[in-house]
Amino acid sequence: MKRREILKTLTILPLAGTISAAAKPVSALSTQLAERDLYAELGLRTFINAAGNYTAMTGSIMPDEVMSAINASSKKFVKLDELQDKVGEKIAALCRAEAAMVTAGCWSALTLGMAGVLTGLDEKKVSQVPNLAGTGMKTEVILQKSHSLGYDHALTQAGVKLIKVETRAELEKAINSRTAMLWFLNREAPKGQIKHEEWIELGKKYNLPTMIDIAADVPPVENLWKFNEMGFDLVAISGGKAMRGPQSAGILMGKRDLVAAARLSNNPRGGIGRGQKVNKEEILAMYVALERFINLDHKKEWKQWENKIALIDNSIKSIPGISTEVVVPPTDNNMPTLLISWNPQTIRSTHTQMGEKLRFGNPSIEVISWEKDNSIRVAMHCLQPGEEKIVARRIKEELVNASI
Repeated sequence: MKRREILKTLTILPLAGTISAAAKPVSALSTQLAERDLYAELGLRTFINAAGNYTAMTGSIMPDEVMSAINASSKKFVKLDELQDKVGEKIAALCRAEAAMVTAGCWSALTLGMAGVLTGLDEKKVSQVPNLAGTGMKTEVILQKSHSLGYDHALTQAGVKLIKVETRAELEKAINSRTAMLWFLNREAPKGQIKHEEWIELGKKYNLPTMIDIAADVPPVENLWKFNEMGFDLVAISGGKAMRGPQSAGILMGKRDLVAAARLSNNPRGGIGRGQKVNKEEILAMYVALERFINLDHKKEWKQWENKIALIDNSIKSIPGISTEVVVPPTDNNMPTLLISWNPQTIRSTHTQMGEKLRFGNPSIEVISWEKDNSIRVAMHCLQPGEEKIVARRIKEELVNASI
């Protein structure tokens, strides 16, 4: 599922509830937020997330350690640059990079990284981005056609033109005096002809920086340092997915000079990233989320996901016409999920209809219902303790109800 495509599914859906007609008295506004159910007040549908860490589904639920970092850091002032310096040092050490910075999501990391490649430490150039004509800055970025899925648009916000190739020969022919960078989308690595190592080798051969987008590509946890050690000059990642940091945070890491250059275009300065603000609470929460994620018992967590899959699988496998399969995506969202397929001669429901039955049932459950005909896919990694039992019960109910 493309990060942008899921918006098409959710934005057309009506809210399950409506805003209460009775206005709250002014005195009620003083009630402690912890005691208020704001979703209920606003008439918003909440749901059990058996789909995954999608932006349109608000990413992830932040753990207690991350929320504690947000709450504690909100009570004092600090200089933003000094905070980025210190946190950047810690993140770089954890991820085995020369330098790092917290950004306003992965998209922001891509835009700022691109700007840093163009400007270096020249502050005059920083003020000229994205209007590159006549500045002497390079203006083109090369990527593989199979890697162009919309996320590359983050690069064009810095003013560059995208040059799309398929083969090594095409790439080498495309390189010229205007070429600024080679960009790689990790989630599409299996589809492109040019793989990671060759991409880096070409960058070094032609003295061009390489950047990789690994937005949703942990686990495995080793990916946090794998691409730095492999030799990519810049690595961009989302913070609000499996790491369960703030959804509006991300990380740009890599070579010291390029990260320093990227920061010149970032808030609180007046460059292209001035509006891409990430506040002190998010910066510290991102650091805590990263540290927590690295120190998790990942084998234990994986086993827990498998146990939840087994519970759901066992509850439905006796239904006539049903088949199940454990599916682990190869790159992004690399976690075990349960693919549930059915014979349309036995189960009278499309995948879309099944998704809507679960969405608008009680309780509301989101599953992956947009990938394949006559099937849904169920993810475990966003489920809260015990929710797998509810998911199992509801899926069984809808399958049985749709049985012929």
